[in-house]
Order: sequence, then structure tokens, then C-alpha cells
Amino acid sequence: MFTVTGSFADGATYVVQVTGRSDRPVIGSHRAAALVELHMGETVALSPIGPIRAVAGDDGTSVLAIFRKYTNVIEESGAVPRRVHVLGN
Repeated sequence: MFTVTGSFADGATYVVQVTGRSDRPVIGSHRAAALVELHMGETVALSPIGPIRAVAGDDGTSVLAIFRKYTNVIEESGAVPRRVHVLGN
């Protein structure tokens, strides 16, 4: 489990715990949880140059990628998944 702090485009802030559970991937903000639910099953780039992965509630890396893509992530703390490194870059 790790914590993400950020803000939406309208300036509203959120603090959530990404649980890694498929039944409840995010705790702490109904709006942030709805954002993840909205994009569940879609593909998202885990870094600016890939790889691509389907968003799943039990995959903290893909949930974090949704926050990075659609919100302004201010801080990540706890056991945050490491950023994906692509060989040759």
C-alpha cells in the first residue's frame, strides 16, 4: 500500500491510499476512486515511453499511472512502485 497526494485540474486536492486490492483499489477520496473506476480495463502507459498495461485495481503501478496521466501528482510515499525503465534510454 502507498499514498498519493495530488490535485485535479479544477484545483481540488486529494490524498489516497492505493491498496492493491481489486475490490477497492483506492481509499480516501471518492472522486479519485471514481477516476480509477472510470478507466478500469483501459490501457495506460506506465511511463512516458511505455510499456502499456491495462488498468487493474490490484495493479498499483497502473493505478498510479492513471493519477499521473489525469491529475497533478504532488507526492508519492510508502511502498511506491518503481518507475519503469526502458533499456536504451
